[in-house]
Amino acid sequence: MKIVIDYILSVIYLLYFGLILVIFHGIQWVTFTLFGSKAHQQIVHALNFCLVYGWYLTGSSVTARKNVELPTDRSILFIANHQSMFDIPGIIWFWREHIPKFVAKKELAKGIPSISYNLRVANAALIDRKDGKAAVLEIAKLGKHICENTYSAAIFPEGTRSRTGKVKEFNVGGVATLLKRCPNLLVVPLAIEGTQKFNPKGLFPLRSFSNLKFTSLTPIEPEGKKAEEVVAEARNQILQIVEG
Repeated sequence: MKIVIDYILSVIYLLYFGLILVIFHGIQWVTFTLFGSKAHQQIVHALNFCLVYGWYLTGSSVTARKNVELPTDRSILFIANHQSMFDIPGIIWFWREHIPKFVAKKELAKGIPSISYNLRVANAALIDRKDGKAAVLEIAKLGKHICENTYSAAIFPEGTRSRTGKVKEFNVGGVATLLKRCPNLLVVPLAIEGTQKFNPKGLFPLRSFSNLKFTSLTPIEPEGKKAEEVVAEARNQILQIVEG
């Protein structure tokens, strides 16, 4: 019986999901073209609000906890574990005041309404996993951009999603590059729970009545620490929440 409910509610949500992406694609284009990046950012926030709270259509719940109040006058580097494509809307919406920009694979910059357009115009670091040198340059450019504008960055050091929900090893390279280009970054670990269970086999069927959680943990001051130390400390904090 549960699988039948999963199929029915998945169809409802995915119809909603597709409609939201198509509608906001046009709104984003008009807003960015006529009013610029700041107005466009507000539309991106509205888009991700709709995506996040649309999860309730599947009977699921979503919560965000912030263990420490974070500064808004300083750039932040969010280091998160990666379970699902649904990790990104949660980060954008719940930490929207910090304007997180993402490190994402370049394939996402084409073919997906709203999402691809936003990645292209919002200065995300679009990397080719097969071209390490070009990837470093893209991430360095992102670091410079967030430092100059007091924006923030979000990175998934696992590289790819964890299909089991277990936290994989973290790669140091991207974090090291961002810290080098923006030494004043405050590093904030983000623990994500439940999104892998929500879509364990891709977009269909979703698992209804899931519990999705996003938690920002204790900030890490990187000054005087090696990038390896910062990454290890962030991963340990995330592990305590996700696999506790």
